[in-house]
Amino acid sequence: MNPVSRRVWVTGAASGLGLALVQQLLEHGWKVAASGRASPELRGLSLQNPEQLLLLDGNLTDATQAAAASKQLSESWGALDCLLVNAGTCDYLDASIAPTLIFEAITSTNLSASVHCLQAATPLLEKGQAPQVMAILSRYSSLQLFEPSQPATPSNNVAQVFRSAREALKNQGIDLTLIAPQALKVPVVAIQVMPEQWTPESAADVIIKRLPERAPELLFEALDLNSLWPLPEQPASPV
Repeated sequence: MNPVSRRVWVTGAASGLGLALVQQLLEHGWKVAASGRASPELRGLSLQNPEQLLLLDGNLTDATQAAAASKQLSESWGALDCLLVNAGTCDYLDASIAPTLIFEAITSTNLSASVHCLQAATPLLEKGQAPQVMAILSRYSSLQLFEPSQPATPSNNVAQVFRSAREALKNQGIDLTLIAPQALKVPVVAIQVMPEQWTPESAADVIIKRLPERAPELLFEALDLNSLWPLPEQPASPV
């Protein structure tokens, strides 16, 4: 793999793991398109790398805005070699959301954003060089919506959005890797994988190194999830 020629779309890029992925991919010479909440860090990287980093506007939970981001990519690059979906939390959550609703909101927003990103990126990936999709999930976004006792499907589970798309993508010449914590109901492997103390930088380094392997599934168990996927800061309560 020649990283200099690679064009990648990174979602959830405003902070934590997503931002670290953008930083390190730029250092490797990739052309990076970044989606996520506007942040000083992303703006700073854009000023430092004007020819290499493309900031995409829009909330990817909205199909129209995801399509607009894809159009911006098409007009800028013409094709895409990699879609890197960082679906650990959500850059678009309202900070005023009730704490009891945060995890349901993370799952539901990542469901819609993942579907829209795959739909928007696939035509560009078909034009790319050795195209691939890598999706990274956290214990937050891996939660199942509605009745946990029901089977996991693309309508209630983010992991299933990607697993259900794998065969169709493969038929289009696109490989898909899912990085996620161990599923409790249907484990990927029989052995127990212990959580590790990852930092955004160390996790991004390993993830980028594993890209050329194109493994269908990789297990990722992490301690201190808020370091990798910061939750929205809650407004201070009145005294």
